[in-house]
Amino acid sequence: MLALTHRSFAHEAGGIPTNERLEFLGDTVLGLVVTEALYRRHPDQSEGELAKMRAATVSQRALAAIARRLELGSYVLLGKGELRTRGFDKDSILSDTVEALIGATYLSHGLETARELVHRLVDTTLDAAAGLGAGLDWKTSLQEAAAVRGFGAPVYEVTGEGPEHARVFHAQVTAGPVLGLGTGSAKKHAEQAAAEEAYRALQGLPLPGVDAAAEAQEPAAGA
Repeated sequence: MLALTHRSFAHEAGGIPTNERLEFLGDTVLGLVVTEALYRRHPDQSEGELAKMRAATVSQRALAAIARRLELGSYVLLGKGELRTRGFDKDSILSDTVEALIGATYLSHGLETARELVHRLVDTTLDAAAGLGAGLDWKTSLQEAAAVRGFGAPVYEVTGEGPEHARVFHAQVTAGPVLGLGTGSAKKHAEQAAAEEAYRALQGLPLPGVDAAAEAQEPAAGA
């Protein structure tokens, strides 16, 4: 029950314990298990690529998707305010609850049982991450693509609209001559969407020196 107790419920119930300590512990266990799995499954991948795959697997968005698949939101104990604003469907609350459950499993049954739980929860996401390529982290991929082409770091502008419980964010990113636009339920989701659009546009531009090298290989007219 403690793993399902959100701080909003705990506050209204007179300050009973919350799931935040379990969430802290579960986050560490999740990171350990996923990191070890990636290390063993992808012996030829660099540290940077492994880090991207890990980030995609344990991200708030990925964990919230797992929670929705399990209909976990209907079991979380929330205060009246969070219930009014549909806290049971918020990415932050859902992902935190998944981590709290992992932490509780570790405390009650040890690492091996917790490891088994983590694999049951995230293996599908873990397998998918290996094929995402640039999509593992569009913002990082965009920054790398811009640097290769001699452009400065991408610049983001984000605006939000709508009520607090149904906020929508719009992001705009400029990377050299390219502009990307994105929308999402959180700032980082909107930024990732904008970065994806800009990255795909940058990929259509030639790399520095490619045109010159191609021209140098062409035979001179009349030769």
